[in-house]
Amino acid sequence: MAEVELPNPEELEELKGKTFTRRVALTTAVFAVALAIAALGGNNAMKEMLLAQQLAADQWAYYQAKVIREHLYKSQKVQVEAALKERGGGMKPEARAHFEAVLKKMGEEESRYRSEKKEIEQEARKLEHERDVNRSKDPYFDYAEVLLQIAIVMASIAIISASRPVFYFAVAAAALGTALAINGYLLLVQVPFFH
Repeated sequence: MAEVELPNPEELEELKGKTFTRRVALTTAVFAVALAIAALGGNNAMKEMLLAQQLAADQWAYYQAKVIREHLYKSQKVQVEAALKERGGGMKPEARAHFEAVLKKMGEEESRYRSEKKEIEQEARKLEHERDVNRSKDPYFDYAEVLLQIAIVMASIAIISASRPVFYFAVAAAALGTALAINGYLLLVQVPFFH
């Protein structure tokens, strides 16, 4: 009968440890990829928020300029109307026609500025909404980054200590961090204390 050589239990334990180490190392690499994606999302959300805020401020300044012009034409129109009432009957026909033409032109300009400012206001509000959406996304990315960094550190500790419970904790932290990053992109769930 041929002798069967049984493997040395120490070698089996070492092999088992290497397999665990490899799995944890590969999982840690996946955590690092998720961290990079979360960081990218956070940076983009912050940039988009700041850009939308700046563009909204520009639109509101433009809106204010239109309001000032509208009021300028309105006050000038009131002055011309008052002049027409005051001098009304004693004006020469060509002077009266000139005043009425100026009055009509001022009314048209006032109406034009009124309608233009409505379009500008809509654009400013749209940009403010975009700013608010990106502001809502940012905390999810921040917390996702923290949890994914914790997961990477805990996975490293799991490799050093060959501890499965520490690795499971790392997996749980990474799963929660990844869920928060996905929510940062999609805003599926609103977490009240994040806002």
